[in-house]
Amino acid sequence: MLTINVVTLFPEVFDASLRVSILGRAAERGLVRYRVVQLREYTHDRHKTVDDSPYGGGAGMVLKPEPFFEAVEDLRTGPPIVLLSARGRPFTHRDAVRFSVGQQLTLLCGHYKDVDQRVVDGMGAEELAVGDFVLSGGEPAALCVLDAVVRLLPGALGDHDSAATDSHYDGLLSPPSYTRPPSYRGMDVPAVLLSGDHEQIARWRQAEAERLTRERRPDLWTKRDD
Repeated sequence: MLTINVVTLFPEVFDASLRVSILGRAAERGLVRYRVVQLREYTHDRHKTVDDSPYGGGAGMVLKPEPFFEAVEDLRTGPPIVLLSARGRPFTHRDAVRFSVGQQLTLLCGHYKDVDQRVVDGMGAEELAVGDFVLSGGEPAALCVLDAVVRLLPGALGDHDSAATDSHYDGLLSPPSYTRPPSYRGMDVPAVLLSGDHEQIARWRQAEAERLTRERRPDLWTKRDD
C-alpha cells in the first residue's frame, strides 16, 4: 500500500477531495493511505509562527525550516519528498509512474513568498511544478500530483485501459472521444467510429493522437522522435 503524506497550512483543502471519486475509492480499497498534517502543529511559540522576513530584504514572507523538518521527522518518512514550487522542474507522467510504484510519497505545500531553501537541501527534496504559473500555495499543485499518482495504482481505476489510453501514457496526447447521439446540432461522429471495424478505428485513433501531439505539443513530438 502506498502512503501519501501531505504537510500543509490548510489541511481542510484536502478533506473533501480525498474522500470522493477515485481518490476516495482507492483509500477504501486499501490501495493508498493519506496522512495530512498541519504545519502549525510543529511550531513552539504561542502564536504558532511558521514564517518570517527573508534575509537580505525583499517583499513577502518565507516559511521557516524548523516546522517542515519536525513534521517530516514525526511522519518517519523517507524519500521521495516533494516540495511543490513554481521554481521546480515540470511534474510529468513519468514522475507519477515513479511515485505510484513506491511505498511512500511526501508532499510539502509552500505558501506566502517562498520556503526556506534549507528544507530542500536538508531533506534532499525534489522541487516540482505543475505548470509555468504561480499559485497562492502548494495545495492545488499537491492535489494534482496526488491525483495523477493514485489513479495509476493497480485497482484504482475500474479498467486499466482507461489509464492506458490517456494523454501522456505513451508520450502522445489522446485522440478525441465521442458518444451518443451520433449527430448533434449538425456535428456528426466520425464515420469510422461507427463502422465496427476495430482495426480502422485503432488506426484512426493513432493518427489523431499523432496529429494532435504534433499540433499542440511539438515538444512532446520532438521527444518521441529522439
